[in-house]
Amino acid sequence: MTLKEKVLSNLKRVMDPELNINVVDLGLIYDIEFPEEDSVYVTMTLTTPGCPLHDSITSGVRYCLEEMEEISKVEVNLVWEPAWSPEKMTPDGLKQIGR
Repeated sequence: MTLKEKVLSNLKRVMDPELNINVVDLGLIYDIEFPEEDSVYVTMTLTTPGCPLHDSITSGVRYCLEEMEEISKVEVNLVWEPAWSPEKMTPDGLKQIGR
């Protein structure tokens, strides 16, 4: 398993509390980069710009990745473009909402 696959697998522990679907299957993770050997840079969005749980979700992403022994530095970049839509969800995420 590559480090990127490990990161994605670990991020599935971070749930959107309103939808009860993890951030990966929701399609909120746009990009994962490794600028240095032990650091990760995650570009992500939320389902709506006014999401009241913004800090909770982004902090969950950060803490989840900081727990990994391969990672010592985590940076989360929250973006609004491109805007999230249900089309960004994985097949597993779509199943969870009955599609």
